[in-house]
Amino acid sequence: MIGIPLGWAYSNFAEWALRRYVAPGRRNPSAPPHASFAASPCADAYLRSLWTRATEWRERMGLAVLALAHAPLFPMAPFFVGTVWACAFNFHRVHRRAHLDPAWARANVPWLCDHHLGRVTDANWCVTHPFFDNVFGTRHEHLGIQPPAPAPALS
Repeated sequence: MIGIPLGWAYSNFAEWALRRYVAPGRRNPSAPPHASFAASPCADAYLRSLWTRATEWRERMGLAVLALAHAPLFPMAPFFVGTVWACAFNFHRVHRRAHLDPAWARANVPWLCDHHLGRVTDANWCVTHPFFDNVFGTRHEHLGIQPPAPAPALS
């Protein structure tokens, strides 16, 4: 059962490292942040026809290759590998939905909104959870992107 938290931590680290060092199409640092996800080129990758969505296909193929690469470990570490597979599926689900539904993204994955819309372009690499962004100090919140925090109740 230790494979579940290890698989989650391993997957979150892989998500952080691959998006930071390997993922193509990093945003131009001199470009201004976009007004919304829907206005960004990132949304286009998910809105075009199924046959012209090269970015989404690359993401899916990369996740499939990573999942298959872990398959030989399944007999020895089924919980770890199962968690890695679940995290890969969840990564694609969350990333795709965030790009297609900006309101959902702001409410559920604000760190991803900060990555795409914030002024610090070399930050906020995690998609599903900002754990390793926090560990490595690459989590940067951007005012104006996040919904305002609720006001404290006065008694």
